[in-house]
Amino acid sequence: MRFGCHLSIRQGYYGAAKRAYDINAGAFQYFPKNPRSLSVKDFSKDDAALCKLFCEEKNLLSVSHSPYPTSLTPQGERKREQVIESLLNDLEISDACGSIGVVVHFGKHVPHLTPLESYQLMIEMLNDVLVQWEGTAKILLENNAGLPGTMGTTLEELVQIRNLCEYPEKVGFCFDTCHAFASGLWDGENWDELMEKGTELGYFKELSAIHLNNSKYAAYQGKDRHAPIFGVGHIKENQFERFITTPQLKKVPFILETPKEEISHEKELQLLHEKWGDGR
Repeated sequence: MRFGCHLSIRQGYYGAAKRAYDINAGAFQYFPKNPRSLSVKDFSKDDAALCKLFCEEKNLLSVSHSPYPTSLTPQGERKREQVIESLLNDLEISDACGSIGVVVHFGKHVPHLTPLESYQLMIEMLNDVLVQWEGTAKILLENNAGLPGTMGTTLEELVQIRNLCEYPEKVGFCFDTCHAFASGLWDGENWDELMEKGTELGYFKELSAIHLNNSKYAAYQGKDRHAPIFGVGHIKENQFERFITTPQLKKVPFILETPKEEISHEKELQLLHEKWGDGR
């Protein structure tokens, strides 16, 4: 198994990669720029190149995560332009760092549009970004948290959006365990059924990253509140074990986004390694 966590780029992309190696992570996630802004970053290509080289030498995998304001269903032409420019910047940074791709949350229902129109807007946004993108880093669509039936909470939606966009080869997936639990997609007891469905749909063939998070709330409540893997979370250890040890997920990086205030990522990675294998 390849376990990792989200890390700061305060010391640069190369610094984040070195920190991942120091804490025995086999992978890491980072924000390519200010997580609260859609502004385009003039990044250091030398720093990114050092990150890429270090990861290749140390057998580290990385993914980036788009800033919080990123929306594939933006309201208004100005916001739409900002998101497109920002995502292209995220992809450029990720590619320079040698990352698999950029994690982007699935779109949400736009109030003044029908659900179908919201899906169509999302496909248009993906097309507008990817027609301009020639690198190897992909957009990794992440399943949403939310009550059952909320947009972006089923494998069928994720796969269909990828299939319907004009550049499906530039799109992969990121599976978030807390989001899946919150929406009832994975309630802790239905992993075999979900694996069978995802395999039939072709979802797992395109799965590039996993956000490994426990949930502070019970399944089906739609609440996106992450908890440490071991402890008081509602996803039990035996349920995680069945999920983590799935042979089809062996090469997919498991990235912690758990609250560091409750347990450090370094300690949590140590526990994961002890329980389910080494990190590299």
